[in-house]
Amino acid sequence: KETVRKMRIYLENEGDLELDLNYQEVAQRVGDAVLDYEQCPYESEVELLLTMDEEIREMNREFRDIDRATDVLSFPMIAYESPADFAFLEEDESCFDPDTGELMLGNIVISKQKVVEQAEEYGHTVEREYAFLIAHSMLHLLGYDHMEEEERAVMEKKQREILDGLGITR
Repeated sequence: KETVRKMRIYLENEGDLELDLNYQEVAQRVGDAVLDYEQCPYESEVELLLTMDEEIREMNREFRDIDRATDVLSFPMIAYESPADFAFLEEDESCFDPDTGELMLGNIVISKQKVVEQAEEYGHTVEREYAFLIAHSMLHLLGYDHMEEEERAVMEKKQREILDGLGITR
């Protein structure tokens, strides 16, 4: 079935490294598929920053007290009682952009260098790795986490099913 566009992406791309893929188009397909999969009833918006190891390392240090580069950082704007439970949003207008009416999910930051490294490490395409990181981060923006083994298994299953549904396989 066709996924309807549910998400506006504000994309910023910095650093010299360019990946051989359409950042906006892939992020759009994956983001919309995640919202579809999780039955998000709202049109939404996400800010996506593509950057380099040094910049993501600074953010990781500043926000998580971890002094190393990472592949992706997620900054959710909404505190969900339980993951992807959108019911309470009816009562909370602060989660919506006053200009567009879109649900403000949060920010995603991806290291382009890590995308390339991890694609090589896992033996799949740069597009597959980028798509995976978008799906992973989108689930974080919807309240999912992977601190516990059970949560990790839930997230992995969702990521796999979403990407398989798009034909983006390893």
